[in-house]
Amino acid sequence: PFGHRVARAARVAIRLALAAAAACSRGPKRTVLTVYSPHGNDLLSYYEKEFEAEHPTVDVQSVDMGSQDIIDRLRSEKANPQADVWFGATEEIFERAAREGLLAPYRPTWAGAVPSDARDPNDLWYGTYLTPEVIGYNSQAVPDSLAPKDWDDVLDPKWKGKVLIRDPIASGSMRAIFGAMILRSIRDTGSPEQGYQWLRRLDAQTKEYTLNPTIQYQKLGRQEGLITLFDMPDLAMLRDRYHIPVKYTIPTSGTPLLVDAIAVVKGSKHPELAHAYYEFVTSRRAVEDAAARFYRIPVRTDIPADSLPPWVRDARAQIKPMSLDRAMLEQHIDEWMQYWDSHIRNSSR
Repeated sequence: PFGHRVARAARVAIRLALAAAAACSRGPKRTVLTVYSPHGNDLLSYYEKEFEAEHPTVDVQSVDMGSQDIIDRLRSEKANPQADVWFGATEEIFERAAREGLLAPYRPTWAGAVPSDARDPNDLWYGTYLTPEVIGYNSQAVPDSLAPKDWDDVLDPKWKGKVLIRDPIASGSMRAIFGAMILRSIRDTGSPEQGYQWLRRLDAQTKEYTLNPTIQYQKLGRQEGLITLFDMPDLAMLRDRYHIPVKYTIPTSGTPLLVDAIAVVKGSKHPELAHAYYEFVTSRRAVEDAAARFYRIPVRTDIPADSLPPWVRDARAQIKPMSLDRAMLEQHIDEWMQYWDSHIRNSSR
């Protein structure tokens, strides 16, 4: 586990060094605005170009890394913040960052269009997208009729050695799924042990914990694994944009419906530009673009349904949100993940 953390830290350091070098090569006259985000290169590059077109004196540098890696980086940089905006991660991770004094308050112009449970009461973060967690599968190798329909179906012996999982320590999506299984255990039995046993059985099914989503998608497309657990927007984009043969099922018993958020980093060197970028990527036009181009489901309630793609409307109708004790999840998720990393990872295979 320690080696995994060192490797992740090294990868993030390399990305930051490359971003700094790129900023220098573009000339000294542009102000560098640094964005930490897990949203992936496609979405981030799109918004970089769009924002820079409207703000030609700004050079947006997006550093793409996992949600947990971001909060770890912000903690290590607290005395000398390097980022201006944090764009993307689950509300549970933003709540911890808020509690630790890593975020600066900002009330966006659209604040009234967000439900109270999708925002911080002190304006430290606001929800942007809703992210359902689902079960994905290679549609060339797995007929729809045989695909897992619910979480427990993934534990069927026929999927042994055929499951690909994004490294859960760094992934907000996977931490949410693992946390949901433990919360289900606590709800049903008063103890997390049944949830840990579920994760042990999943570990026995898992062929590989991939280092990043790109590797996960490539391996799923090449049938190096047939089943995965991940977020619905990414799987939908793989299918429709990149024509990777993947489909997904929305778990019948319920799915974690995550609120993805945005915040200004406390100590930002360019707070006014940070506010401008925040407003830009969460404007109505940007939200509609995110739905149409990048398969994101908006949190904002003031976006007309007919301006969103049909798949968003269908998803809203089909999703059954899993009941989650979010306060307990925020309080204990690190402890649960540390236990998984030390006692369950690769122990059952």
